[in-house]
Amino acid sequence: MEKHSHENHGEKTEMHDSHEMKHGGAETGHEMHERSHTHDHHRHMMEDFKRRFYVSTVFTVPVLLLSPLIQSILGISVVFPGDRFVLFVLSSFVYFYGGYPFFRGFFDEIKKKMPGMMTLIAVAISAAYIYSSAVVFGLEGKFFFWELATLIDIMLLGHYIEMKSVLGASRALEELVKIMPSTAHLVEGNEVREVPVEDLKVGDLVIVRPGEKIPVDGTVVEGQSYVDESMLTGESKPVLKKEGDEVIGGSINMEGSMTVEVKKTGKETYLSKIIELVRQAQETKSRTQDLANRAAFYLTIIALSVGAVTFVAWILFGEELAFGVERAVTVMVISCPHALGLAVPLVVAVSTSLAAKNGLLIRDRQAFERTKDVEAVVFDKTGTLTEGRFGVTDVVISGEKEDEVLRIAASIEMHSEHPIARSIVEEAEKRGLKMERVDEFRAVPGKGVEATINGETYRIVSPGYLKEMGLDLDEKARELTKQGKTVVFLLKDSEIIGAIALADKIKPESREAIASLKMMGVKCMMLTGDNRAVAAWVAQELELDEVFAEVLPHEKAEIIRKVQEKYVTAMVGDGINDAPALAQADVGIAIGAGTDVAIETADIILVRSDPRDVVNIIELSRKTYRKMIQNLIWATGYNSVAIPLAAGVAYGLGILLTPAIGAALMSLSTIIVAINARLLK
Repeated sequence: MEKHSHENHGEKTEMHDSHEMKHGGAETGHEMHERSHTHDHHRHMMEDFKRRFYVSTVFTVPVLLLSPLIQSILGISVVFPGDRFVLFVLSSFVYFYGGYPFFRGFFDEIKKKMPGMMTLIAVAISAAYIYSSAVVFGLEGKFFFWELATLIDIMLLGHYIEMKSVLGASRALEELVKIMPSTAHLVEGNEVREVPVEDLKVGDLVIVRPGEKIPVDGTVVEGQSYVDESMLTGESKPVLKKEGDEVIGGSINMEGSMTVEVKKTGKETYLSKIIELVRQAQETKSRTQDLANRAAFYLTIIALSVGAVTFVAWILFGEELAFGVERAVTVMVISCPHALGLAVPLVVAVSTSLAAKNGLLIRDRQAFERTKDVEAVVFDKTGTLTEGRFGVTDVVISGEKEDEVLRIAASIEMHSEHPIARSIVEEAEKRGLKMERVDEFRAVPGKGVEATINGETYRIVSPGYLKEMGLDLDEKARELTKQGKTVVFLLKDSEIIGAIALADKIKPESREAIASLKMMGVKCMMLTGDNRAVAAWVAQELELDEVFAEVLPHEKAEIIRKVQEKYVTAMVGDGINDAPALAQADVGIAIGAGTDVAIETADIILVRSDPRDVVNIIELSRKTYRKMIQNLIWATGYNSVAIPLAAGVAYGLGILLTPAIGAALMSLSTIIVAINARLLK
């Protein structure tokens, strides 16, 4: 139970550590190579499209000049014996060299029995090529060589631009990998030598100089300095690290030199886990993505059948074969669902990397998509809505000034090791109070402590001691005790001069988070093992909708199940004891200082212990979904207008799309979708 959370806190952390993250892990040499290998493959393909685009474009120029239609438009005449064969040879080169990536894709799609974009492009250019070649060798009709060549050029360019934007989105991972330094200064006896980070072992000592990145996760054993962890945890202000504090690999040492003992290497490091989570999230198929894939499949079938119908219809209307073929080809080209294929993956990649940069780690894409529908958020209390450690919440005075009561109490408690004593001293230091010199300090077992200051005797005692002395608690002190707070009294001789109440303090960010969630129409609840009095005080302070107190760890999941009967529920917790509840909820959100997070069961991990990030993740989920839907509507809507025009529905009005204009429009639609995804903030 959480009543003793300030004592159990240490335990909690150790449990976490031993509870090593099953999921993922980072990368050292070999795996980074693997990852960069697939990345290089993408880059290689992108460069290939670019090269083929340039070469094909150069060959397209003479194809255009030799095409009768272009000649008549430009009012020129390029005629020589065998000119049609030259045109055929040049076009064949563009068809085979420029069209190669599309044929390769076509065979892949057919092998997988999933005809898609590549099938459409391959069919369209092949129809045009075979028909035009037949015309060269004697069939009655017109050439399509220039349409074919320009279509291939535009498709190559469209694919290149598309791959570039996809690579841009997955560069988030590259950036994360880059955060890690590649070498470290290893201490060996009196020597310090530079070694590759992957050679470090647990227990090694490394020196981190000012301005350098910390090479691995570890503990400071000597020196102190401020460390900038903003890239990793989103914590904007530098954090002071002194002996015994943990540091994260990849964070930047600001001013002092520190010696760090290596605690985790390779896959176990915090950054590696982040990289792995981001990768998993980008790879888990989004449900909206499946929708897009299905749409692409149907679009292919529609395009091929509309193409065939168009061809047959125009021939039946008595148009020439060439006209029928041109219309059919245009239909197929224009319906290539590029924009559709990009609509979702781009948004996924952008939102995952945006989230990671802001300390929101998405482990499960589908859960992240469900986050937009969350109607109720159930918070764990200790360490989530509260600080998870004892602190002074109220100082009650009779006669003396508030700061004076605190100053005297802290002066005495400085000599005690008790957690309550430490909290009182911390509060006084925070307020910048100057301590008094204390004489004759002694602890009275079970009662409190006493000491002399400037000849006066002071005691700090428990309510039980007051009862023994027959002293009565005033109204305010009784009220504080009712709230479940621990109250101690300061006596001067035998007179009460003040009381200090301590409790697990509410985080200032909690108020803001709850208020924002309520404005979004989300119900806010709290679940705690702590006693009812404490729970009621926290709930009242934060204006929560509902509270479940004195809940044992195994009962937490049961309560979540009950809440789920009414609402789509997110659970936010920070400890091992929250794991079953995190797993039960529709969306499990683990909150807490990164490394020790109960990562096993959560779908989303908030690196900072800041409840306001719950608001951020819900907002991001809603915006991400809106972007996906916008993109899908744009991509499919565009096709529903373009396909009939390509088929020649408006031919009577003099509106006719050529295959090349069709291809240009299609690329434009792809670029619009890519830009829209990038606008996600």
